[in-house]
Amino acid sequence: MEMIEVTANSVDAAISKGLSQLNAAPADVMVEVLEEPNTGLFGFGAREARVRLVLIGQRKAAEPEGYPQDLGEEFDQAYDEPPDQEPATGAITVVADVELDEDATVGVEVLEELLTRMRIDAQININRSDDDEGEDPHWMLNITGKRINRLIGRRGETLASLQHIVRLICSRKLERRANIIIDAEGYKTGRSNRLRGLAKRMAKQAVQQGRTITLEPMQPSERRIIHLTLRDNEDVSTQSVGEGRARKVTIVPN
Repeated sequence: MEMIEVTANSVDAAISKGLSQLNAAPADVMVEVLEEPNTGLFGFGAREARVRLVLIGQRKAAEPEGYPQDLGEEFDQAYDEPPDQEPATGAITVVADVELDEDATVGVEVLEELLTRMRIDAQININRSDDDEGEDPHWMLNITGKRINRLIGRRGETLASLQHIVRLICSRKLERRANIIIDAEGYKTGRSNRLRGLAKRMAKQAVQQGRTITLEPMQPSERRIIHLTLRDNEDVSTQSVGEGRARKVTIVPN
């Protein structure tokens, strides 16, 4: 497990700097905020943000010259299609090995229309999940194809927004909550597995060092993974702290 500590004038800047040093994508690291930046009083006592990045995935392949270096923003940029490539037409293929119920059928229809209007050529792969912590199984609609990374966004924010829109439309059509998860190139599945592994490692570290460990700000679904993973661990407890987009999980040794 590779770790580095980085300082910069803001937490986001430190994270971007660390990603560049590790040559890693945002989805392949977990960030622990060690110190928040402080401007001090009249310049006295000022300090930079300090973060620790833990590599939980694979390093990125070597990038060609001219590739954007700010990896924290790499998915926020709109890439033009290569001139020798046929423009996307919004052609969608649906692949399912199981019979679809009403939730899945409506979900596929809504997602297919959105992707078509976005002129994204893609394949929607449909799977039924197992029971998740006593909850009803959900439908996983995984989008694959060329240049699908643009649907993921920085730290999965674009993908989360797409799922929110699909769920809202489906819920209105069904007149009830739609039990649907939207993924792209298996991003959420891989991220979930890495978060579970990281939660266990950080819990062990919190106990060994006898201190609270604060993880990077996460979306509610990712914070939930950390809480559920450590729920039965008698050596630590977890709490969500902060507000809005800055809300994060702390792992506290008992």
